[in-house]
Amino acid sequence: MKFAKWGNSIAIRVPADVVAKLGISPDEEAQIKVTGDHSFEVIRDRRRQEAIEAIRKLARPLPPGYKFNREEIHDRFERSVLGRRESSLESHREQDPQ
Repeated sequence: MKFAKWGNSIAIRVPADVVAKLGISPDEEAQIKVTGDHSFEVIRDRRRQEAIEAIRKLARPLPPGYKFNREEIHDRFERSVLGRRESSLESHREQDPQ
């Protein structure tokens, strides 16, 4: 492996055969643990990938023919949120008329 300057840090260039054998990709993360005066251990950090997989398992299929309509969803949200605010204001006005 070769060390290279990267900004204020040092990067490690991993040879292609090691990348292939370990099955790693550039977007993965790892931790480095110092194991001695001149040695270290690289540990793959799989937490991000495991979190993404857990989120994907939560996905539910949409009904057949469903079409996403941003404006419809926005209008529905506004009615639910603003409707609660307006009814809250009306009840407040009824309690404290001025």
